[in-house]
Amino acid sequence: MVYFFRTEKVSAGYDGRPVVEDLNIEIEKGSILTLIGPNGAGKSTVLKTIARQLKLISGTISIDKKDLMAMTPEDVSKTMAIVMTEKISSEMMTCRDIVSTGRYPYTGRFGILSPDDEKKVDEAMDLTDITGIGERDFKKISDGQRQRVMLARALCQEPEIIILDEPTSFLDIRYKLEFLSLLEKLKNLKGLTVIMSLHELELAKKISDKILCIGENGPERFGTPKEIFKDGYISKLFNISDDLLSFALDKEIGILNT
Repeated sequence: MVYFFRTEKVSAGYDGRPVVEDLNIEIEKGSILTLIGPNGAGKSTVLKTIARQLKLISGTISIDKKDLMAMTPEDVSKTMAIVMTEKISSEMMTCRDIVSTGRYPYTGRFGILSPDDEKKVDEAMDLTDITGIGERDFKKISDGQRQRVMLARALCQEPEIIILDEPTSFLDIRYKLEFLSLLEKLKNLKGLTVIMSLHELELAKKISDKILCIGENGPERFGTPKEIFKDGYISKLFNISDDLLSFALDKEIGILNT
């Protein structure tokens, strides 16, 4: 089988000191891969390394057989879009202004959008159902709307992969479900490959094609939701009782993220 995204023996961390080691991933194009595990295990570190926000300590990461670390910044920005939890500077910017910045990899240093660029912005806003708030101040919209704007911005890059770090953290259950349903829709419509971290286990179980479990000692399991959610493994991953796990899954209150 030919895999679209692969990591081999990756070590990720800070200042040359590994947080996660021996990371091996293989997924097909148009898959949703979700990272789960306790806080501090290294999920965000892995995502930031894949996104080239952190320097790769060792190992290889490839996209469509191309070495990610050998790609130019321009090629990376046209291949991969990133939606992290850090807030962006948005002073006096409308939602459309924010979405439009996703076209910068294509506009050149002056950032002037062509009619074709404007069309791409319109399409991204339509796909994420935010056309009606395009002229509103980005700082004055709800968290759920803000996540859709950031997703539309990412889509404007016309990426093959989208990286998301805890995209549902600040959303109520309705917006969580709507946002993840939107990701699944984009996967099917655009063939997007999605790599993200989640702490809502029941949602991860439902939406993911593959799940990577990162425990306190590094990567532990990688497989389909059916392979991951069996034999009481999840309780062991989070070091909690089966009863508490059942309560968390029933309530979807994110208790495992504390």
